[in-house]
Amino acid sequence: MAGGPARVLIVEDTPTQAEVARALLRDLGHEIRVAETGTAALEQARAWLPDAILMDIELPDFSGFEAMRKLRAEGLEAAVIVVTAHGSVNHAVEAMREGAVDFIVKPFAKTRLTVTLGNALEKRALASELREVKAQLQRDRFMGFIGASPAMQAVYRTVESVAASKANVFITGESGTGKELAAEAVHRASPRRGRGFVALNCGAIPRDLLESEIFGHVKGAFTGATENRTGAAKLADGGTLFLDEIGEMPLDMQVKLLRFVQTGILQPVGASRAEKVDVRIVSATNRDPWAEVEAGRFREDLYYRLYVVPVEMPPLRERGEDVLLIARHFLASFAKEEGRRFRGFAREAEAALMAYPWPGNVRQLQNVVRNIVVLQDGERVERGMLPAMLLRGAGAPRATAAPAEPAAEAPPAPVAPEPAAAPWPEPPAPPERPAPAPPAADGFEPLAVVEKRHILAALDHTGQDVPRAAAMLGINPSTIYRKLQAWKKEEAAG
Repeated sequence: MAGGPARVLIVEDTPTQAEVARALLRDLGHEIRVAETGTAALEQARAWLPDAILMDIELPDFSGFEAMRKLRAEGLEAAVIVVTAHGSVNHAVEAMREGAVDFIVKPFAKTRLTVTLGNALEKRALASELREVKAQLQRDRFMGFIGASPAMQAVYRTVESVAASKANVFITGESGTGKELAAEAVHRASPRRGRGFVALNCGAIPRDLLESEIFGHVKGAFTGATENRTGAAKLADGGTLFLDEIGEMPLDMQVKLLRFVQTGILQPVGASRAEKVDVRIVSATNRDPWAEVEAGRFREDLYYRLYVVPVEMPPLRERGEDVLLIARHFLASFAKEEGRRFRGFAREAEAALMAYPWPGNVRQLQNVVRNIVVLQDGERVERGMLPAMLLRGAGAPRATAAPAEPAAEAPPAPVAPEPAAAPWPEPPAPPERPAPAPPAADGFEPLAVVEKRHILAALDHTGQDVPRAAAMLGINPSTIYRKLQAWKKEEAAG
């Protein structure tokens, strides 16, 4: 704006003075309009939105100072330069107080006017950029993310910077940090957002089917191929292909993927013809990709093809008060979904959330909040409503928390949004174990007793991990939650 043409409104009730200013500025390529009264100036400013205003002080209807006050009250952000024949220190001070960026006295030379206007436009442009930067630094929401921490602001800026390019993106971070959400953000912020975003978890697909899942196959290509199948790469043509947990991809498949990345050409399994597609590849892993290269588990040439723009997702323990922002969001969402009364967290509960190291990151926090909403009710979440596992770990300093022991991590399971599982919250203290019921005359126990014993044993075996216990028993996790709630009520009543 400062170096190019601008919209300049001249507010001057003397036609000859207005024409002098118009002639001086016309040579600079600016678009010029003139208003002879304060009322006309306000109407022009509202309708035209000028970049700068040359404001005379003495106007027929009201003073230029009054016009400036009204402009400021309406939020109009033009750079105002006060022009008057009555120059004095008092006028200058009052002009600055009312929001003027500079002060010029009639009669003025062309150089004085052009330099003053140029400086005013430059200040306006810098102020606008500063507002944009501040707005970005204060964002607590971005493309599905929730978080205002510096670590997340860095992620937002990287996503915005890389989105418009064609460069491949490689996302790293612990399980549960939102790697797929970051991949979706790259796609949604890019020119490809109108085409497909196809996500594929390389660790959740059998090794012998991975090539077919990516490139597709034709009917009869192998046993079980009863019809043609379009692969993920073709489905993502023109859009984005997200390869999650790419570190799980076998080496022989990495060779085929490398050829595809280099050429953009794919050949479905069993097909005689190849075809070219245009896809952007976003990869992700919860491992150190270079360490995988050095260990011989990931091809170095493929690494350099995919690791073009890295995006590192910070663990939740390094995101400060983002923990509370996210927890409040989940609480409001789940309370509405479950018909609960929760409106917020007690201060002691928030302190416990902040103190816990969150080895399972955002996904674990999500599960903790859902656990509370399903099993508890009230206006506020009190500290005593938090899972016992969280309270036991709440005393450890968050910034220096040691990484979770491997035993605390659940084995991979298809849990959205990232299939690799993280520790689920521990349910409230389990009910007292049922005493062995005396066998009936025919030697059988009551079914309810057997059911309760098996569910509690499965929870013991999985470290109170409800989804894993449910998977072991072949039932839905919500069944276990309902049973726990029912047994808790029975104990309270009995």
